[in-house]
Amino acid sequence: MPATTRRPQRLSDADLERLLTLLKGADSTELKLTVPDSEQRSTVAALGMDPLDAQIRQVYFFDTPDLALNRHGVVVRARRVQQRADDSVVKLRPVVPDKLPASLRKSKSLVVEVDAMPGGYVCSASLKGAPGGDGVKAVAAGDRPIRKLFSKEQQAFFTAHAPDGLQLDDLSILGPINLMKLKFAPRGYPRRMVAELWLYPDGSRILELSTKCTPSEAFDVAAETRAFLSSQGVDLSGEQQTKTKTALEFFSRSLTAAPGA
Repeated sequence: MPATTRRPQRLSDADLERLLTLLKGADSTELKLTVPDSEQRSTVAALGMDPLDAQIRQVYFFDTPDLALNRHGVVVRARRVQQRADDSVVKLRPVVPDKLPASLRKSKSLVVEVDAMPGGYVCSASLKGAPGGDGVKAVAAGDRPIRKLFSKEQQAFFTAHAPDGLQLDDLSILGPINLMKLKFAPRGYPRRMVAELWLYPDGSRILELSTKCTPSEAFDVAAETRAFLSSQGVDLSGEQQTKTKTALEFFSRSLTAAPGA
């Protein structure tokens, strides 16, 4: 997985070969771009984004204070979504699609996706769930155990890949992160695009643009999207940041700095 921040670099021939192999086994592809903080206002204006059309979301991560799950490639997350039901996910990355168990691959709750950004990519397997009621809010308030947010299938997936002996209820709550998600269709671009603005408690923020496509379309859509964004004056050369890793590192520092941690 790429570092939290890095300058985009061209992929090597070996990287391109590995990427092609991953795409063949994936269900979908998401092309992502982090917009530098100094360019966010101009990008919003150039692409005609209307913040009033955005959906408010609240994201909670679950890990140990020293991020033991993250080191094992496991991400555990739950979300509250404006005017929608809560959702949860247990994600494993990186993965090679062809090496996943056949029984897991057949699950209707599993999505194997390649995320690609300038200079990097990662393939992940996400097992999704839908906790009922206000489950995420109840867990965040300490009124319900963490495991209640996850189905038996998700719990088994977690146990198979988490460090030995670590249970869902042993994890710390890392969050929340408040964010705004906007789905829009920029003028002159033939596909729908998504903008997510993640607002971190220290005042920092990440604006990510993305679009999804089938794996077979990935290279054509990437070239088309790059050309369009360049024509709109969007900076494609800035440091790329991963939203999840940035959030995990922020809350990990907060937990380990707290008295008695």
